[in-house]
Amino acid sequence: MGWRFPFRGVVMRNISIISKAPVARMLFKVGAQRVSRPAISALAQFLTQFAEDTAVRSIQIARHSGRKTVLEEDVRLAVK
Repeated sequence: MGWRFPFRGVVMRNISIISKAPVARMLFKVGAQRVSRPAISALAQFLTQFAEDTAVRSIQIARHSGRKTVLEEDVRLAVK
């Protein structure tokens, strides 16, 4: 059994770390007139994957620099 998404009993099997509501708001903010639930889920999953990949790369950069603490510059370098 999957996790219950709070909108009309939809069951979500792939849980995204990034909430769906802010993703939907972002799509509307940049000009979308209508957005399907699968589109919101797909974008949320993509953003979650991108964030996780960036976090891993940031940690690698910090460790390579001899630090345990990830700094803003590590994240910015990881995104490039």
